Amino acid sequence: MTTLMIQGTTSDAGKTTVVAALCRWLARQGVSVAPFKPQNMALNSAVTVDGGEIGRSTALQALACGLEPHSDMNPVLLKPQSDCGAQVILRGQVHGNMEALDYHAYKAEAMKAVMEAWRSLSERYDVIIAEGAGSPAEVNLRANDIANMGFAEAADCPVLLVGDIDRGGVFAQLVGTLALLSGSEQQRTKGFIINRFRGDISLLEPGLDWLTERTGKPVLGVLPYLHGLIVDSEDSIGTSGTSEAGALNVIVPVLPRISNHNDFDPLRLHPSVNLQFIGPDQTIPSADLIILPGSKSTRTDLAFLHSQGWPKAIRKHLRYGGKVFGICGGFQMLGEQVDDPNGLEGGAGSTNGLGLLEMTTTMVAGKQLRNVSGTLTFQADMSGSDGVVFSGYEMHNGVSEGAALAQPLGCMKGSSEGAMSTDGQVAGTYVHGIFDEPAACDALLHWAGLNQSGSAVDYQQHRLAQLDRLADQVEQHLDTAWLRELLNLNPTAINLEEIRHSE
Repeated sequence: MTTLMIQGTTSDAGKTTVVAALCRWLARQGVSVAPFKPQNMALNSAVTVDGGEIGRSTALQALACGLEPHSDMNPVLLKPQSDCGAQVILRGQVHGNMEALDYHAYKAEAMKAVMEAWRSLSERYDVIIAEGAGSPAEVNLRANDIANMGFAEAADCPVLLVGDIDRGGVFAQLVGTLALLSGSEQQRTKGFIINRFRGDISLLEPGLDWLTERTGKPVLGVLPYLHGLIVDSEDSIGTSGTSEAGALNVIVPVLPRISNHNDFDPLRLHPSVNLQFIGPDQTIPSADLIILPGSKSTRTDLAFLHSQGWPKAIRKHLRYGGKVFGICGGFQMLGEQVDDPNGLEGGAGSTNGLGLLEMTTTMVAGKQLRNVSGTLTFQADMSGSDGVVFSGYEMHNGVSEGAALAQPLGCMKGSSEGAMSTDGQVAGTYVHGIFDEPAACDALLHWAGLNQSGSAVDYQQHRLAQLDRLADQVEQHLDTAWLRELLNLNPTAINLEEIRHSE
């Protein structure tokens, strides 16, 4: 078994996409490979095959490998609930809530879960491509580090350092990061990858030669900036719009603790949808559809909506015939009240909802984690014989009750799912990923006012196409012979991909 770790000079340097690209490149050649992220801090997560949850970006990397996501792939997941506190997920299950200082002291224990998960993966796969978090040069976080060099040292694995040239200052990023590492960490850093390059590579080559001469480390390659790349992200929120006549205008408030905003990627890709994320203190524009997203702290984010004037804007929107849709935490907000008697998502207490659906939600211990499928029936027969198929996953603590649930959005194995108001203007669901299936996306957008159908993207197929696009960049722009040697791969055993491309 060989482990290779990809670390970055900064957050968003491209570690996630580089790991996904390497995983896909190896998997296409028949190599038994799995992703691994020792510690992740993100509110975008996915349900695993063993009934846990991991970061959404690691789940994407699992897809690149042709694997179902497993909790061993991301043994520590931190889900922020405030500026100084987070829910701690260990090997897929909730361990508890911790303040930053408490977690910093707990990291030595968390490291045990990291190494146990890594050893478990090591027994099942020939190659592990690990991803760091943030930067290894955060000197204030070096003690008991488990996310970057702390893991690399414990696992005794080589490291490649990724720098983002699109941000500028990439040589300072790489040289400065290397300089802040210990002697042993510098030795295990085997080379550099420069990411997101635009322009004539000949103008960059003198800098590459200087970098190698200065550090004694090779540049493995320069990856180009990929326009239009949309893949599941850890935390960054992308936007898109269309000027197409008759486009459906969709707006989404950027909540302080917005979660699983990858739910909206299929809408970003839809040619007839103009999707806008509305940040704090931005003017709330008119729209055809308002979607309230998931939230890691529903009551706190409800207070944010009130402070930003969203309830008034939503009431006006509904008076003019607009539609409102809520997903998970956003669905809970549509009700009359959200109760958290045990303080599972922050301080204990109750908060008035938006009052658009006749229901209340109570936060209870024991997070619901499951992959689901069903049919969007709206008011159709609950047998599921009518309606279009959807799939996705549930990830929530709340239990909702009330008359609104008697008019469900759909059904799953004979039981109701979600709710729709009696006037048909307001609806909600607990299912993340409900727009991923093209037919379900078309049905929901038709309900929201889009006249045409059949334009929705099959998001799973889109993911696979983007992963292949990333793997192609590895083949075209990285020193694959050097990579194979670093990974201890027999060159004669993995030439199938080269043969495929030569045919």
